[in-house]
Amino acid sequence: MLRLTNNPGTDTALKLAAVACVMFAFVFVVMVPLYDVMCDVLGINGKTSGSAYTAVPAQVDTSRQVTVQFIATNNDGMPWVFRPEVRQLTVHPGEAVDMLFHATNPTGAAMVAQAIPSVTPSRAAAYFHKTECFCFDQQPLEGRSAAEMPLQFVVDQALPSDIRTITLSYTLFDVTDMTGDKIAAR
Repeated sequence: MLRLTNNPGTDTALKLAAVACVMFAFVFVVMVPLYDVMCDVLGINGKTSGSAYTAVPAQVDTSRQVTVQFIATNNDGMPWVFRPEVRQLTVHPGEAVDMLFHATNPTGAAMVAQAIPSVTPSRAAAYFHKTECFCFDQQPLEGRSAAEMPLQFVVDQALPSDIRTITLSYTLFDVTDMTGDKIAAR
């Protein structure tokens, strides 16, 4: 006859495992949305909207200039060559500006990338509006091919006057494994 005994070591291990599961669930389910809400409320982290800004007719403020700098980096393990067409532009608030980034996939395999933007200073993120951006969609690219990735933006006229330089930074991630068999050439 099988007899179960109350083993304090087993009970402690089960309790610790349950606590660990609850902690992981808290981190992955609660902390990420909470972090996003706090960033929005406090205006930190320079996150930009994940969707296109709908431009409204506005007068271009030609009395003021803002320098916009562009930075392109690859996440670890991303083999693409990724760069802005120019490193910086001088723009007027209210002006629609077109810009290009260039990507080259030097590997022999088709890949899919996703760019994540960030704006500094973080206070400027609310005033930097992307009307068209390659970051809104995943970017498929066949092996040994290149693509131009368009960006159109407007610096809002309400940008605080003490902000004279805005830096738009993109980090390019390899998301090929997340797309499964949906890789298609541009």
